[in-house]
Amino acid sequence: MPNVPARCPTLLIAAPASGQGKTTVTAGLARLLVRRGWRVRVFKCGPDFLDPQWLALASGQPVDNLDLWLNGEQDVAARLYAAAAANDVILIEGVMGLFDGEPSAADLAMRWRIPVLAVVDAGAMVGTVGALAYGLRHYRPGLPWAGVLANRVASDGHAVMVQGAVASAPDGAQAAGWLGALPRQEAFALPERHLGLTAAAELPDALARLDAVADALAQTPLGQRDAADWAAWCVTLGAPPAAEPVPPLLRGRTVAVARDAAFGFLYPANLQTLADLGAEVVFFSPLANEALPPCDAVWLPGGYPELHAPALAAATHTRATLAAHVRAGRPVWAECGGMLALCDDITLTDGTQWPLWGLLPGRVRMQPQLAALGAQSWATPHGVLRGHTFHYSTLQTALAPAAHTRPARGFGRAEAVFRHGSIHASYFHAWFASSPTATAWLFGAEVE
Repeated sequence: MPNVPARCPTLLIAAPASGQGKTTVTAGLARLLVRRGWRVRVFKCGPDFLDPQWLALASGQPVDNLDLWLNGEQDVAARLYAAAAANDVILIEGVMGLFDGEPSAADLAMRWRIPVLAVVDAGAMVGTVGALAYGLRHYRPGLPWAGVLANRVASDGHAVMVQGAVASAPDGAQAAGWLGALPRQEAFALPERHLGLTAAAELPDALARLDAVADALAQTPLGQRDAADWAAWCVTLGAPPAAEPVPPLLRGRTVAVARDAAFGFLYPANLQTLADLGAEVVFFSPLANEALPPCDAVWLPGGYPELHAPALAAATHTRATLAAHVRAGRPVWAECGGMLALCDDITLTDGTQWPLWGLLPGRVRMQPQLAALGAQSWATPHGVLRGHTFHYSTLQTALAPAAHTRPARGFGRAEAVFRHGSIHASYFHAWFASSPTATAWLFGAEVE
């Protein structure tokens, strides 16, 4: 990597809290700029699988996650530098509220001097939008600032009043950076379910929704900024230190990855890590009852098996070929939803019970409330994998855990890691790049 700084207009889209419309605005803005012919690279702060699918649809490029704890500072720096060198604009969607989490989106903005756009849901307020915008801007001294965008305003008159409230803040309208308002419209809505947004691929009108948001943004001061205006938000990104090369510990091995609507929680960076390790990655769909492809190891990622329990119960061909793989002693890594599919059965929130694949002793029960959430690390015998946990189910099993993850925060709850024959399984979602050596071991490589 040449030691030449890269400059690129970069914007962090944040909010006072979750549910304000960050993903809608980020995806709509990316779509608007792509329609102008700009190369737009989008990132998502924190661990997330669903928002990046919408952002990838809008930008036409893969969306990586940026988290100072999960990735590490050097990895974040490398991804930003590479994006700046190859794109016209970088957009970063924040996580939760601007200052929520350790580290927070604000920490990311401060570290690389990235201007912050605050999206505020103005649907039930007027003057308080000014107070929120002022507080977000000044809570952390020296925070780079781009401006504020009001979301879900009820009318043109409402928008004018909100703009006046922002202008009446102590630092005035110009300093506050009024960047416009988006109306409340059903056409803009990105539907949700438990665990987050509905996957973009499940909605035939997903792109039309993003175009509707882009059209509305085009009428705002934010959407009317030209290339010279965006240049005011340029960030200079120095070339990070060269990362240690990833050893090709999986060279000559094939890793089969389940990928469909039931198993869609895949970090692009995880697939890249497998490729960097030398693995050939192939995909199969349990929902289509596809046979396991010829392979040396299997990855069953997380997703929504509970939404597809009847189809998974009927996937006898997938189950049989996976069982043969396990009998042969070949490794399987199953995380969260992937682990659930291996269990004996699942009881849904309405009490309906479905049989599953019966390759991991245990019974799953879905519940309406969140069971666990938070950053975790797993000290494997060959390195520490970082990741997170986020699930609405519980698992009853007679298996004794082979290990436990460690919460990154003192108040978190450790997750069990089970070993059953050649299967490793846990609610833990791993970020493979945090330890390529541990990842290679998990997929059967001989590691010293």
